[in-house]
Amino acid sequence: MRGDRFITKPREYALVYEKGNSWVCELVVMRALPNELTLSRYGISVSKRIGKAVVRNKVKRRLREILREVPLRPGWDIVVIARPAAASAEYASLKRAIEDLLARAHLVETASCTA
Repeated sequence: MRGDRFITKPREYALVYEKGNSWVCELVVMRALPNELTLSRYGISVSKRIGKAVVRNKVKRRLREILREVPLRPGWDIVVIARPAAASAEYASLKRAIEDLLARAHLVETASCTA
């Protein structure tokens, strides 16, 4: 995966936190803000309340993989914030939660069929 798909600078995270819209479920919180780019970027935030480094890294790897698989609409900065319940959640339930939040936010790119 290319590095241009990630939010990397603290001021970019701060802008999404400050001005972005928020969607919540029991496992994660998602914030999104239009970015005027031709692609969507995402960032992942996992605090020390989730657990020790091994657990935090496992949650980050799972969230990265889920976001890599989902076709996102271009032009959005998305920050996914893990909640403590994400540490014990299975991959499938995390994936369902992320897909549900992205669908509620209308950020999933739908395949248009032209016959």
